[in-house]
Amino acid sequence: MDSAAVRAIDPVVGHRSFRNATWGILVVDAASGDTVYARNPEALLVPASNQKLITGAVALHTLGPAFRFTTLVAATGPIRQGTLQGDLVILGTGDPTFSDRFHGDALRPLRAIADSLYRLGIRRVSGRLVSGLDAFPDASVGQGWAWDDLDRSYAAGVDELLLNEGVTRLRVVGGPADGAPVEVRTAPARTFPPVRVTARTAGGGQPEVWVARDDGNGSTLTVAGRLPPRAVVELEVTNRNQTVVFLEALREALTERGITVAGGVTPRPLAGGGGLGGGPSAESRARPSPGPGRSTLFSLVSPPLAQVLAVFQKSSVNQIGEALLKTLGRLRTGSGTYESGIDAVKRQLITWGAAADGFVVRDGSGLSRLNVVSAETLVRVLLRMRQDTASATFLAALPVAGVDGTLGRRLGGGPTRGNVRAKTGSLEQVRALSGYVTTADGRQLAFAVLCNNWTVSAETVETAIDEIVLRLARLRRPGR
Repeated sequence: MDSAAVRAIDPVVGHRSFRNATWGILVVDAASGDTVYARNPEALLVPASNQKLITGAVALHTLGPAFRFTTLVAATGPIRQGTLQGDLVILGTGDPTFSDRFHGDALRPLRAIADSLYRLGIRRVSGRLVSGLDAFPDASVGQGWAWDDLDRSYAAGVDELLLNEGVTRLRVVGGPADGAPVEVRTAPARTFPPVRVTARTAGGGQPEVWVARDDGNGSTLTVAGRLPPRAVVELEVTNRNQTVVFLEALREALTERGITVAGGVTPRPLAGGGGLGGGPSAESRARPSPGPGRSTLFSLVSPPLAQVLAVFQKSSVNQIGEALLKTLGRLRTGSGTYESGIDAVKRQLITWGAAADGFVVRDGSGLSRLNVVSAETLVRVLLRMRQDTASATFLAALPVAGVDGTLGRRLGGGPTRGNVRAKTGSLEQVRALSGYVTTADGRQLAFAVLCNNWTVSAETVETAIDEIVLRLARLRRPGR
């Protein structure tokens, strides 16, 4: 180990305030492979969103930076005199980019579907609007996700059709005077989910407003409580059935364009649904085929994985991680389950030389507390991706200290600003930071710093981690 690094880092992690905390740290010279510093590098710790480094690396290596999700629009009958005589079928493959974050308005790509159908001469669908592919047939959330997280926006589940990261926004506005009706607007769709309003306009003080789910599948919402006159409250609700919300929002876009759907929405995929396409590339193998008795009308493709990965890592979007994990499994086995995705990640990590007992994967985002990983495994991934053909894309996707993403307000001064590129990780009793830093004498280091189970404040742990990385940035070899 580098004696200067030992002298710099040992006092930080060895402080008595961390005597009951568990640290896992490994720092390696990226060019030579020499260990600069190590402390419990093989310890299995909960990584939180550092899990996204693993998911993102395997996805980028396997799929390539140009990979795009494909959503197919098909029909079960002909178009005659302005009527599609049959069902309008949407075959989704888990595209996580139908969102405000990617399009400014999550309904924009759905309106593009409506526009394309209108240009084909369709003014009416005699059948139903249906999902045509069960691409992700198992659970919509990861194993070990906390039950009390499931109503939070970061814990929304995924499915083959996903709108706005699985979240509906509600804007609740008090009336002009006591007793006046309360107005509730939903977005991105204005007509779904249905909302019942029992909240009232009354009195002053702070608003007290909450949302309850009325029925068994949680699609109908009740907004209750009290608001002062003209007060505004912004709320977010996770959608329990992602496919239903997507299809209902698409029906809204169709209605706006003047296209009616006589048979309504059927969320469950039709029997005899589509499957994977063929071809040499990951994208062609992931592209859906319409299935028997259906004709393809057109398809939509997502932004390239390079762009998706940057949002995934910099903004730490959990739903992208789950979609990528299941997509990896679907490419490998034809079925996008957690089990198949986890197996794909495990096999790639072992191929890269990670110890089989150096990690346990349970989801793609790091929200599960059943994920554990060693600092050694994380650094191995970082070193491997530095040599990958997509290394520039991987590096560009990481948050930059003091500049953007989840590091935009951290490590923003001195030698770390613009120098450190790393992924943050945060859960209760978990903090992590792993990535790259260049020392004062020009060496690029790959590092992983994980801390679990402390009794000080989380801010104290983050400050210690930042201090470790700052000291790495200041390192010089003797005589330089």
